[in-house]
Amino acid sequence: MAQERFTPLELQIMQALWERGPISIREIQEAFPDADRPAYTTIQTTVYRLEAKKALRRVRKISNAHIFEAVVTRDSAGRRFLDDLLRLFGGRSQPAMAYLVESGKFTLADVKKAQKILRKAKKEKSS
Repeated sequence: MAQERFTPLELQIMQALWERGPISIREIQEAFPDADRPAYTTIQTTVYRLEAKKALRRVRKISNAHIFEAVVTRDSAGRRFLDDLLRLFGGRSQPAMAYLVESGKFTLADVKKAQKILRKAKKEKSS
């Protein structure tokens, strides 16, 4: 499985695959908003790079269009990204959490959800 980091464009392409399942390059391109839509050839080149990284693969061909699916899951990409983020903060989660709270991207509802997840993980670990 791929261990490469994704560029912002690669991440957007992977997002389209995670949300829509197996799709063609044209369908990937159409997943972008009209105002920010890259050229077909840009998407095509990036898809082929992701294929070389083994982040996605061709699953079939319909007429002239190859259909691609994600090999890397959203969860594994997210874990890798979070590991990299925590390294930025010296491996400590508290400064990262403080940054998210101060930026307004981590709300009280998020804290409550995190507490629930922590309680569940603690309970599963002690079982």
